[in-house]
Amino acid sequence: LAEAAGTTIDRVAVQCVHQHNAPFACLNAEQIILEQGDLPHIVELDFFNECLDKARKAVTAAIPKAEPVTHVAHSQGKVDKVASNRRIDRDKNGKIVRMRGSSCKDESLRSMTEGTIDPFLKTIAFYNKDKKLVSCHYYSTHPMSYYGDGRVSSDFTGIARKQRQQEEPGCTHIYFTGCAGNVSAGKYNDGTKPMREILAKRIYDGIITSEKGLKPEPVGQLTWKTHDILPPVRSTFSVEELTKTISNKDNSVVNRNRPSFMLAWLQRVEKKIPITLSSLQMNDIKTLHLPAESFIQYQLRAQSIQPDQFIATAAYGDGGPWYIPVAEEYPAGGYEVSVAFCDPGIDAVMTQGMKSLLDS
Repeated sequence: LAEAAGTTIDRVAVQCVHQHNAPFACLNAEQIILEQGDLPHIVELDFFNECLDKARKAVTAAIPKAEPVTHVAHSQGKVDKVASNRRIDRDKNGKIVRMRGSSCKDESLRSMTEGTIDPFLKTIAFYNKDKKLVSCHYYSTHPMSYYGDGRVSSDFTGIARKQRQQEEPGCTHIYFTGCAGNVSAGKYNDGTKPMREILAKRIYDGIITSEKGLKPEPVGQLTWKTHDILPPVRSTFSVEELTKTISNKDNSVVNRNRPSFMLAWLQRVEKKIPITLSSLQMNDIKTLHLPAESFIQYQLRAQSIQPDQFIATAAYGDGGPWYIPVAEEYPAGGYEVSVAFCDPGIDAVMTQGMKSLLDS
């Protein structure tokens, strides 16, 4: 993508929205399972390369059509009854008993408190004089209503974005998922089909509310900052054990394919290939691009680093580490911690990286 845009790799940030009804691409993990000869694909390489080629061509075609940005605006709107924390059901020692997933049919789980979330949908809009060119929307939740049926869908956040796009065909609307590793719609979603449209309407209403507050101002100072981190890999991971698990044909597919992601991550960290955090900064607005399934606390922490500035966080960038809990959540266990590919030391490393980007 950098090549197509005529820029350097550190100037490109790629985030996914994270709908579960979509491929999860790790080329190294795919190579590991291909060597086994009997496992289903993690991602089909022909399809991956086709997608990459389409994106490259789209960037190349877009560059000559670039328009100047003279003004920028920001605002936010509260979203009602969408996001809820997944890690609410705990025993007296604070350990996770059950996770409240994206679609939750258990009424006892749905009746529990909303928990720690960021209730605001944030918008950053770019203008050429009085013409709105791009509107970027940021909100933190797993973006699924029902899923696992084999159909690719942009789900309720996609429906909301498309509706807004149809209303403003001259402005490109883009939706980003924030730090939603421990956030889903579970409290408000029983997984029935009608809920998809209901949740879409709530996100759409949040977009409309947020955009009502947009007040364009001339672009003053403009900066793009990056910070590389090398996270500490999970100390329990070993090449020998993971290879043995992947090769064991008595194991289920998930218990062979998932460790291939772990092995790919371990090998990558051993090669000292970093994760790049980045931030676009204009006037009193700062975006923050974070990796993987970061917990919501990182997003709230980012805002607290610069309480007087407008911080819009997009996570689900580099997917290598899978879940990134905050340090204090590791002892509580639960699903997210069981598939966190880094040790608790990731918290300090990532927080320091965030501070270096936002402190200025």
